[in-house]
Amino acid sequence: MLDKLWESPNVLCLVYDVTSEQSFSNCSKWLEKARSQAPGTSLPGVLVGNKTDLTGRRVVETAQAQAWALGQGLECFETSVKEMENYEAPFHCLAKRFHQLYREKVEVFHALV
Repeated sequence: MLDKLWESPNVLCLVYDVTSEQSFSNCSKWLEKARSQAPGTSLPGVLVGNKTDLTGRRVVETAQAQAWALGQGLECFETSVKEMENYEAPFHCLAKRFHQLYREKVEVFHALV
């Protein structure tokens, strides 16, 4: 069943825990898996660092995540869902990118008609 959820992704949301280096490292594996489901296409997405409220336990720095995201063509966000800080921004970004993809596909369709 899980494999069905991976078929033909349109956008991607990778979430990691800013207090866990392993969580951040795993993002590469998940990104590779997602991109393998849509070979030859652009897969827009976001990288989201969560648990920013745990400042004393942070091990993944903002700059590190931003650099990795930029290198992968992803937008980068940080949030604290617990504190309800910036939790909507990644979803607004994904919605905007999905809508852009939709418009592009509609234009291609209209060009064929």
